[in-house]
Amino acid sequence: MGKFFAKTIATALAVLVAAYILKGVHVDSTVTALIVALVLGLLNSFIKPILIILTIPITIVTLGLFLLVINIIIVKLAANLVSGFTVDGWLAALLFSIVVSFVSSLIEAIIGTDESNKS
Repeated sequence: MGKFFAKTIATALAVLVAAYILKGVHVDSTVTALIVALVLGLLNSFIKPILIILTIPITIVTLGLFLLVINIIIVKLAANLVSGFTVDGWLAALLFSIVVSFVSSLIEAIIGTDESNKS
């Protein structure tokens, strides 16, 4: 359970960093960033695998680049579900997903949420 909270906090911090860096992304507060982190986690756990399975042929044809479109769809869906979180376009959604992925991975590496840290 502690790993889940650490990942959620790391993602929320990454959302705040992405909103600060990118002009097309707006987050009203830190509470909104936490909600966005939770929603993104749920969407990535339940909706994204379904989209990946349904789009396997086009993903193969595009050599995996269609997965970027799926990431954009997930971010735009999160923006529609969470009030106080807006993404102004497809490019902003793509850059947001890249920044959040990079920053949350960096934070998780620093705080050590990896399972290999278990004793």
